[in-house]
Amino acid sequence: MSNHRSRRSFIGHAAAGFSTFALSRLAQAQPAPKPALIEHAVAAPVGIEVNARPIPNFEPRDRARTRFGSLDYRGGLVLTSPHRGFGGLSGFRFLDTKGERFLAVSDQGTWFTGRIRYSGRSMTGLDDVVAAPVLNAEGRPITEKRLWYDTEALARDGDLVYVGLERVNQIMRFDFSKGGTSARGEVLPTPPGVRKLPYNKGLEALVFVPKGQPLAGTLIALSEGGFDADGNLIGFLIGGPTPGQFSIRRTDQQLISDAVLLPSGDLLILERKFSWFTGVDIRIRAIPLKSIAPGALVDGPVLFKADLGHEIDNMEGIDAHVTADGETVLTLVSDDNFSMLQRTLLLQFALVE
Repeated sequence: MSNHRSRRSFIGHAAAGFSTFALSRLAQAQPAPKPALIEHAVAAPVGIEVNARPIPNFEPRDRARTRFGSLDYRGGLVLTSPHRGFGGLSGFRFLDTKGERFLAVSDQGTWFTGRIRYSGRSMTGLDDVVAAPVLNAEGRPITEKRLWYDTEALARDGDLVYVGLERVNQIMRFDFSKGGTSARGEVLPTPPGVRKLPYNKGLEALVFVPKGQPLAGTLIALSEGGFDADGNLIGFLIGGPTPGQFSIRRTDQQLISDAVLLPSGDLLILERKFSWFTGVDIRIRAIPLKSIAPGALVDGPVLFKADLGHEIDNMEGIDAHVTADGETVLTLVSDDNFSMLQRTLLLQFALVE
């Protein structure tokens, strides 16, 4: 039996009873940090080798299928590296309009920059990958401070980069015009409700609204598992013309992993759910940006669903770019929790409707 089949067979059994993914997340949720939690952080910038294996089919059971909901599968990569600090990718943003140069952040306080290599429309690998520590205002790695390592959310406004730290529910801002990933971060003031989010289910997604869109100049912050009085997920509008708190209707027990704003004005929310019986599944929902306002309860259609019958893992990051042909391409990345039984995946889909 091939290694690929053996692994998928194991995952199938794990989903029915014993989930490495769940145990990994539970281990991260312990009340006191241990040295192992930040053992994969880097202390200084370093170029690293990243190897890529193609994923030709998103659904191995039906290799001819490419359409999944409103998305058309373009291809994917399984990423590995001999560098022990590579992995845990929780936030992902492109640095150009071509869908090539990228910025990612791991949940252990590490930046990753690099370039996606293509052959035609298909990804073939990563080049020029550099890992660097996320720095505080004093120029020291943020991981030196207790609990300041769970960097889960990432947003960009030109050279300004915002990072959300889940365990302490803080937001930091970095000016990349001052040294790129060597820039020092400043802690932003946040609404009181942000600090009240639950431990390890706090800030999970950040999106900056650019000029020309409703709520321009607003930083949208979404919680993974912070609920309002009716059990819906909490979001915050920080800065901008109408700061405040709103809610996202929660359905099918899904929790938020990340989000991206499309030029069309739709906020795409990446969600995931874990069950001891079925394992992990994910979906993408579209929320009209114009419906978001202080006090609002927003909802939108599901564009895409996938489960362990597809080539997914713990998908935690999403971004989008528009090709020269006018197609909107979504890029998803997974957090492998630095586990040998999980994978770092990079997947791309074209939005077809």
